[in-house]
Amino acid sequence: MELIRENVLGVIWDWEAAGGGGGLGPHGMGSCDKGSSFWFNIRRPKILGEYSLWRMVWATMSRQTTRGRRRRVWGGAALCWVLLVVTTPKIPYSPKHHIYADMRNFLGVPNTLNVMTNFPFLVVGVVSLVLCLRGSFFKISLQGELLGWAMFFGGIAGVAFGSAYYHLKPDESRVMWDILPMMIAYASLCGSFVIERIGKRAGLCCLTVLLLFALLGTAYERTFNDLRLRMMFQLIPCAVIPFMSLLFPAKYTHSRYWLWATGLYILSKFEALADKKIYCSSSYIISGHSLEHLCLSVLPGLLTVMLINRNLKFQRLGDLKEQN
Repeated sequence: MELIRENVLGVIWDWEAAGGGGGLGPHGMGSCDKGSSFWFNIRRPKILGEYSLWRMVWATMSRQTTRGRRRRVWGGAALCWVLLVVTTPKIPYSPKHHIYADMRNFLGVPNTLNVMTNFPFLVVGVVSLVLCLRGSFFKISLQGELLGWAMFFGGIAGVAFGSAYYHLKPDESRVMWDILPMMIAYASLCGSFVIERIGKRAGLCCLTVLLLFALLGTAYERTFNDLRLRMMFQLIPCAVIPFMSLLFPAKYTHSRYWLWATGLYILSKFEALADKKIYCSSSYIISGHSLEHLCLSVLPGLLTVMLINRNLKFQRLGDLKEQN
């Protein structure tokens, strides 16, 4: 507002200096002739000043209107999500939840393929985490982004250990170790995306809330035998990433990789649902659950390629202020 006031005063002074509108300039009423070169030299910056002023006022009003609209959209989306959780009936574990289509044992390893297909998570997670912490390989412009991506790749590496431990002996006492690393990875990925599309402050707040929700949701599922929070939480990447891709401009190139990653994530969930059908149709070679592991392990690799090859398209004013 102070900047707008100064521009307004500057425009008024230029108008009075030119003798326009009956105003009193520094030389008094009619001190300069509108046909003179002096009036022309004063009038030209005045016109440019008026144009800049109105352009700045219009940009400020548009920005405030856009912020208000976005807040209403976010508030409405959060309300819909809460209503969906509340109105959905309790979803307990099925007696067949821990029974998978392919439970063969090779070389004395129980559920061999469901265990071994977690190894790519370890490779991609560790390699990408090292590249992220090195700092020179990934195109990252904010420290908040570095934190989000480091937690994401750390969560992916944790999935390898947690999921393998669970599949060695699938039961309710071990399922938490399969769920928690993946939920941490989901939360970190969404937080990184918000940091990139909106800003550091909003992204870190989102990251903190989602991580807290991941911990509480896992504890709630383990305590009350209710899958609702976990299932609703897994819907967040499917909805948030495409929605925000349309609503907020990308400040990096290669933004289409986000949509490809979302497509892979959705495909993996269909593979998990078709576990037995895929196992039968593949002549009992591989099950849908093992394919889900392989498909999800491609996702962080795809995002790693994006981080290496992308470039900064523009820098947001809020990001520059936060850096200073």
